[in-house]
Amino acid sequence: MRFLPFILLLLIGFTSCKSSKLATKNRKESIVKNHRSKKSKKVNNTSPEDIKAESIVDFAQQFTGVRYKYGGTTKQGMDCSGLIQTSYKSESVVLPRTTNDLAKTGDWIDLKEVKKGDLVFFATKKNSRKVNHVGIVTYADKDDVEFIHASSSKGVMTSRLKNRYWYFAFVQARRVL
Repeated sequence: MRFLPFILLLLIGFTSCKSSKLATKNRKESIVKNHRSKKSKKVNNTSPEDIKAESIVDFAQQFTGVRYKYGGTTKQGMDCSGLIQTSYKSESVVLPRTTNDLAKTGDWIDLKEVKKGDLVFFATKKNSRKVNHVGIVTYADKDDVEFIHASSSKGVMTSRLKNRYWYFAFVQARRVL
């Protein structure tokens, strides 16, 4: 009976030291992002467009976690084309407000040529190839493309084109800088 408080104390100590999967996942994502940003900053011959793209992506990432709101352009709520327009506007680049109009802006580029700051367009409605979603490329290499967008279910977030859903929904990429 006198060991009972000691055993309870040990149990509390062990259970409070347990790390969560989410914390581990977030730490891994943070390490990968830091590695990527260090790798991308090593380039010495950076063009003005690349510097502007970096600023646009950094501005867009400030909205990560903001809930989805149709027609939204603020931290109170954001939709996909609102995120694009607001982020580019931060660097004095004026773009159309709707995804449909954005899909006609700039130059079409091959997916293999995308770089940070380019726009990627998707058709997310079943049995349709009509563009209805857009994101900004945050990272691109020969193996994968990451983009930030406003998801109607999860708000502003970063996703990967390797994800099966986004891979099959992809329609086109465009360069507006």
